[in-house]
Amino acid sequence: MAEILSIRSERIDDIPSRLAQLDRMGVQPLLDEHVPTHGNWVGLSLGWVTVLWLTHILSEADHRLNHVQPWAKQRLQTLCGATGQRVHPLDLGDDRLAAVREAWSQDERWQAFEGAFTHHLLCVYDLQAERVRLDATTASGYWRVNEDGLVQFGHSKDHRPDLPQVKVMLSVLDPLGLPVATDVVPGQRADDPRYLPAITRVRESLGQRGLAVRRRRQDGRAGDPGQYSSRWRLL
Repeated sequence: MAEILSIRSERIDDIPSRLAQLDRMGVQPLLDEHVPTHGNWVGLSLGWVTVLWLTHILSEADHRLNHVQPWAKQRLQTLCGATGQRVHPLDLGDDRLAAVREAWSQDERWQAFEGAFTHHLLCVYDLQAERVRLDATTASGYWRVNEDGLVQFGHSKDHRPDLPQVKVMLSVLDPLGLPVATDVVPGQRADDPRYLPAITRVRESLGQRGLAVRRRRQDGRAGDPGQYSSRWRLL
């Protein structure tokens, strides 16, 4: 009796290349090292769940949690073959992704991972860290404001004082633009107190001093809200 051949078709898209890039960046082992999980955690590790979740976000341009499990279910052979792991759709359920997001929310763990990740990237790509740019910006939207939440009313750089916002302090290597340290704080916070902590984290991430740091800030003395001043300083 002839053997019945079963064929399963899956859309590969850009999944293998996304996973290969994340593997080269060392995301999975670094996350598993710096973000521990509960003893009852079963299935894929937090690092692997994160890698597959990031792959979904990048490939589908969709950050919604409840869309990841169906996406994985339709591509199990691809995901298993590309990662070398036994992937089950339940590994990427919205409750598991919510647990991953909660684990990321611990500042100490995230900053430890961020420093190790930056150092790994510098080694992988042989980047020379000489200059770093620091800048604070805001992102506003039609959000609900909670007293203790990130979204707050504050000085709007988008010229939309009617909208609540969050504030982001970003430190990047110059001229590449590679993020070294990122802080997200409530929208009513001032820029100035964010610079020194950001510089400290840059030093810790890069493991060196003597960096030329450029701080870009709005020049209030100029009287024109559109004017900015910046200068290089050796730290």
